[in-house]
Amino acid sequence: MGRSRRTIPEELLLLALDPTTGTTAQPQSLDLGLAGAQLVELALAGRIAPDGDRIAVVLPRPTGDPTLDSALELLRRRGSPVRAVHWIGGPRLGLRQTYLTHLERCGMVHAVEGQMCGVLPTTRYQATETAISREIKARLDTAIRTGVPPDPRTAALAALAHAVGLGKHLYPGNEGRSSRSRLRDLIRHDPMGGLVAHAVMDVQNGVAAQPRRAPAAPGRQPGARAAVPASGVPAQPSRRGSMARVGAR
Repeated sequence: MGRSRRTIPEELLLLALDPTTGTTAQPQSLDLGLAGAQLVELALAGRIAPDGDRIAVVLPRPTGDPTLDSALELLRRRGSPVRAVHWIGGPRLGLRQTYLTHLERCGMVHAVEGQMCGVLPTTRYQATETAISREIKARLDTAIRTGVPPDPRTAALAALAHAVGLGKHLYPGNEGRSSRSRLRDLIRHDPMGGLVAHAVMDVQNGVAAQPRRAPAAPGRQPGARAAVPASGVPAQPSRRGSMARVGAR
């Protein structure tokens, strides 16, 4: 993969950068979005493909992008297709900083050192190539305004921007309501982008982490520990006086 083309993670991060404050909008969900954007970029490069709600490696050959290749190698090591929601919800420590550092090396942003409360050191990032950020935003604007199905990269970018909550950053206020709605609708134009975007939203909503719970015993208050398994047979105390462990299936 050549470096003449910006990757979707890079474009998503540039969209999220606030030109006034130098901070990123929606930082927590953005981290999930960057992990999802890597999957979309790898799919566009022909390295992975959707398999239901899972991601399968179809070509383990490196792309030439170190950050993407690291993700590809991790997927390859899994040995079998992994659910997109589990991949995106996994630990991705430092991913946003990795891309910010990369954008700084490419000259697209520059770091501004400062202090919080006059004590804590802070780093903000200002876009230096504002024309690039405007071009990325213009692609979304065109897709929203014309209703013409966008190319796969723009469709995936729109899906991820919606999934991480950038709609209110890109199209704020009541006047941006219709644009935010149309941004959400663009999710249907790219299957991989749609799969990943829904996985990002599922992780944010806690869908992937919700355990299957046994029904509560009659009269038991919500949130109290259940002493009755799904079978309805009360658990008996162990010899040590503690309740036996019971797992609902």
